[in-house]
Amino acid sequence: MISLYGCGFIGSKFKEMYDSQVEIQSRDERVPKNNDILYMISTTDNYNVHSNITLDVETNLKVLCEVLNFCRSKDITFNFISSWFVYGKGVLPAKEDSNCNPNGFYSITKLCAENLIKSFANTYGMNYRILRLCNVLGPSDHNRSRKKNAIGWMIDELKADRNINLYDHGSHTRDVMHVSDVCRAIKLVIDKGNINEIYNIGSGHPTTLSELMTMAKRFSRSRGKILNIEPPDFHKTVQTKNFWMDISKLKSLGFEQHFSTEYIMKDLCLA
Repeated sequence: MISLYGCGFIGSKFKEMYDSQVEIQSRDERVPKNNDILYMISTTDNYNVHSNITLDVETNLKVLCEVLNFCRSKDITFNFISSWFVYGKGVLPAKEDSNCNPNGFYSITKLCAENLIKSFANTYGMNYRILRLCNVLGPSDHNRSRKKNAIGWMIDELKADRNINLYDHGSHTRDVMHVSDVCRAIKLVIDKGNINEIYNIGSGHPTTLSELMTMAKRFSRSRGKILNIEPPDFHKTVQTKNFWMDISKLKSLGFEQHFSTEYIMKDLCLA
């Protein structure tokens, strides 16, 4: 059995797909019920610095350490869900051994969490895997907003026939994948991935936001307009303009993506 910490958008889908193999830990539980752990407790964006400056530290680091405190065993494997945000701006496609230079409190604390896990594992013999996820999309993400999963939020705006604004004419690129494919990849890494390693989970190719929104407008038959605006200074500071991953390690485990970008857009638009 897998002890699942964090049952948000991705965690809920993982539980739905692998129900008989997953046991949910409540958010207040710290002692794992099983030796295989899938850890997803996390904040989701870089904007908390404006409203609660300690939230990313408390959620991404303090709670993590409280759980790690009960994982001092070589029999435990700690599968940690991280983010592409840890890479920051660098050479593309990003590889697992690429230098990380994150900007923003969320991004920085996710990389710090990775390093805490590595250090703890080296100290106490615990095994770990770190899984860095791309932009994950799917209709079951009911908490998307301008800050969290902005791609899904913009699609909702188009579906409601409202205008959307893209930075730099939508030229920014992202690595996107359907939540079902992401969950399959996570399960594959848990089952077959080497311990004490990092795995990128993504499509492995870049797609511009303009391409995504043009498809969304067509599939939703939206009367909303796609407009261009200048990115605000904070966005320029914390966000990466272009990003996609090298997924050679994931493919070496036998992973194949089931859902195309076009399917993802249709799934979101017709939901």
